[in-house]
Amino acid sequence: MTTTQTTPASPLLTSVRGAVAADGVDAPVAAHYGELSREQRELVAGRGFVDLSHRGVVTVSGPDRLSWLHLLLTQHVSELPPQQATEALILSPHGHIEHALYLVDDGATTWMHVEPGTQGELVAYLEKMKFFNQVEIADATADYAVVFLPAGSTASAEGAAAVRELPYGRDLFLPRAGLAELTAAFGAPSGLWAYEALRIEAYRPRLGFETDHRTIPHELGWLETAVHLQKGCYRGQETVARVHNLGRPPRRLVFLHLDGSMEVLPPHGTEVRLAADGADGRPVGFVTSSARHHELGPVALAVVKRNTAPDAPLLAGTVPAAQETVVPQ
Repeated sequence: MTTTQTTPASPLLTSVRGAVAADGVDAPVAAHYGELSREQRELVAGRGFVDLSHRGVVTVSGPDRLSWLHLLLTQHVSELPPQQATEALILSPHGHIEHALYLVDDGATTWMHVEPGTQGELVAYLEKMKFFNQVEIADATADYAVVFLPAGSTASAEGAAAVRELPYGRDLFLPRAGLAELTAAFGAPSGLWAYEALRIEAYRPRLGFETDHRTIPHELGWLETAVHLQKGCYRGQETVARVHNLGRPPRRLVFLHLDGSMEVLPPHGTEVRLAADGADGRPVGFVTSSARHHELGPVALAVVKRNTAPDAPLLAGTVPAAQETVVPQ
């Protein structure tokens, strides 16, 4: 994943007691507010919110927006109903994932949020593909911020420019200038670590974490949520169709239960090996995301070679790990 821009630090980092900044691309928002387990439990109970204001926001307006986006994305969006959330990918000519977009259309504008720092590269690509279509593309990150409300939340979305309704919650596009005031009515915030732990538990991939320069959608389960297999041609579609119809992806996503006696979580990029081969064995994959879950303990997602036995005990670095299948072998 290439990042080209940075987002200013969230006002919640300074206005909410106990806020501790995340790191890497997530540094502009809070990792936690001092009580990680409680923050996760609050989200599961449908209370509070998560500050995702570091994510990029891009809008596309104009009468041709949906038919034009349909030509570029892996998802079928030409007749996307207003207020219906969806997700889509932009692929390279060889079918490798370049962008992951989380969309909703309000009847006049298509709103999308993307990974932190990638919005400039996305806007540049979309501008290059406009040709004679009647569309207007804007990087709206400076004006709008994303906030997540968990499923079951009774908080009002009034004041949001757009809302993505999801099975597990709602993404709100809020005016950035009033972020602290608007979120004050949502209850106590939960940090990104809590959100990420629940994302990992739900097997939801994240661009730049579960992906590298050669990832194809089949490897991560994105074929089910972000790719429409019956739609027309788009960049990278030949690879998608060929792997789906004729073969299997070279790698697959797995969920790992990590040994709870280890104090340190294996970070992104940690090599994964067969436990039988020991710490000096040949790597069969790498850890993509890891977190401490309030019920499951330390968990992770990893990408491993397709032929890795689904029941084989693994080592994530030096941490013993048991697999759960996400993408079938």
